[in-house]
Amino acid sequence: MGDPHPKLHATELTRTFGRAPRAVEALGPVGLTVAPGEFVCLVGPSGCGKSTLLRIAAGLLRPSTGRLEIRTTSPRPAAMIFQDYGIYDWKTVRANVRFGLDIQRVPRREANARTDAWLARMGLADFAQAYPAALSGGMRQRVAIARALAVEPELLLMDEPFAALDAQLRMLLQEELLELTQTTRTTTLFVTHSLEEAIVLGDRVLVMSARPGRIIAEQRPPFPRPRTGDIRSTPEFTTLKSELWALLRKEAVPA
Repeated sequence: MGDPHPKLHATELTRTFGRAPRAVEALGPVGLTVAPGEFVCLVGPSGCGKSTLLRIAAGLLRPSTGRLEIRTTSPRPAAMIFQDYGIYDWKTVRANVRFGLDIQRVPRREANARTDAWLARMGLADFAQAYPAALSGGMRQRVAIARALAVEPELLLMDEPFAALDAQLRMLLQEELLELTQTTRTTTLFVTHSLEEAIVLGDRVLVMSARPGRIIAEQRPPFPRPRTGDIRSTPEFTTLKSELWALLRKEAVPA
């Protein structure tokens, strides 16, 4: 990347869990640069350290060696969205979406306005006073996305956010996320098992090796933005998916 001011920059990043002789090398070394406004997807076999890398970026885990820097101008630079929604069952939908704004001490009127705007944008306005237990999985994930984006993060970290959803709903939310991130230009690092999802969403798709995860390939889907899910039906999509699968299959088969 030729960007002189990357949003995220990792060098020689590694993470080991446990202690010798039972230590598990989970990740690395990984070098990674993400430019402002770029949407980068990480794919790789199960257990290759994709989520570990995301958690380091979120500040939830420390790297064992190497470093990861996020260049930001705001106090709460990153927001993370998990596969299991990570929203609070005891708070209403509205209170969940407002949560990050309250932590940031955003003035009440502005917080209310931003919350209502995101509830409307994500089709949640009618459910504002409902509790998550009353919502479908897709609606819960919409609440998680609204909560993350309401704080206007400089970096959005998404850990297989649509993995638990059925195929139709997954495609619908991919379309919504495409539209959102293309509008807000939020820098995004997105972990997924789905090659289709990575190609639809990503400016770049990075393929990780089996554990300890390293980045072994990079592909740039040849679809200009703004793009829609219609690219799924193009021959270029099918070709790229086959190429990525050939790389992944090698990694997924145990040696």
